[in-house]
Amino acid sequence: MTQTSPSRVTFLSFALFAVQPLAFGAWLAQIPTVKAALGLDKAELALSLLGLPVATIFALQLASRLISHFGPRRVLAAMFPLYSAAACLPLLAVGQWSLFAALMAFGFSMSFLQVGLNVYAGRVERATGLIIMNRCHGFWALGLMAGSFCASLIAGLGPLFAVMVIALPSATAGIAISLALPHYGALPGQGVPRRRALRELPRALLMISIVVFAVATTEGAMADWAAVYLTEVTGAEAARAGIGVSVFAACLATGRFLGDALRSRLGIVGLARTALTLALAGLALLTVADGFATAITGFGLVGLGVSVGYPLGVSAVAALDDVYEGPNIALMSLISFAGFLIGPPTIGFLAEAINLRVGLAVLIPLLVTGWALSGWLADAITADSDESELPKV
Repeated sequence: MTQTSPSRVTFLSFALFAVQPLAFGAWLAQIPTVKAALGLDKAELALSLLGLPVATIFALQLASRLISHFGPRRVLAAMFPLYSAAACLPLLAVGQWSLFAALMAFGFSMSFLQVGLNVYAGRVERATGLIIMNRCHGFWALGLMAGSFCASLIAGLGPLFAVMVIALPSATAGIAISLALPHYGALPGQGVPRRRALRELPRALLMISIVVFAVATTEGAMADWAAVYLTEVTGAEAARAGIGVSVFAACLATGRFLGDALRSRLGIVGLARTALTLALAGLALLTVADGFATAITGFGLVGLGVSVGYPLGVSAVAALDDVYEGPNIALMSLISFAGFLIGPPTIGFLAEAINLRVGLAVLIPLLVTGWALSGWLADAITADSDESELPKV
């Protein structure tokens, strides 16, 4: 382990988490332009957009193995330029399937960065006692918003240029930060851990993954259905419908920035259960809300409630052992991502068959299950009872 000041490693970690999503945010801002330019309808666009998550699902395990062998710093530095170039590919698409292929390349490269970031932050927490994971993901959310906002400001110069002018400098910064990171964990080149059979997986890993699955399913559902809920259930005008998503996203980011300090006071299980209780309260409000203000309050509570689930899960599974930290994070991420993808269409089917309130209410037993299983977080982080003693730089 390299000796370095807590403030320096914290700054570098936050900076890396903020830089990585800039190109992704820039691409998100161009989706409507690409849809119009290619003449895609909503169904065709939806199918094309699946290219990114499909590639991610296949890439996560490969990413974890390479990171176990070469170390997160080397993989991050090598993948940033490829990721930056891949961010531009969707803007060169000429049709639905070329867009699908371009997004597969983008999602493949992104997977290596996401696993690398989380493995490194987990190593920092374990080696130094710093509590930084929630704020790392808060800075990731800020980077995503910054990339989208900046790309929107210069969209008039052309979508490809808008993405390039953000992706290329951010890649340069990402390489520089990655190489400046102090080393933690096993030395690179010590071999890739053997594949484990399902029966060999730690029970805690599976239980924690279910907790994160519940949170991710709820997060995906809120992101996709908040605006529709406000128009259909409360009768809000289309111009105000987007406020639900904005409030949810703002509370999501706020919860992540507060999460590390709250974890030091409440412990990892106490924070998880407090947050999930807020999410359940928010969903309960949404099942009975008949006014705009009540619905907005519900979205805000859910945003706060799901904000810390994934960062806490990463910290917990990274702490299970030294050898399989990358594979553990990759598997949990895969299960989490499945929830993020499954949630919105499931609620859509229920909303079509019954109504949107019932669709959202289905998330309540899922979150209750997550609440009940959250005690497994403490089994992974054995020092949980002493977390008030840990530095919070």
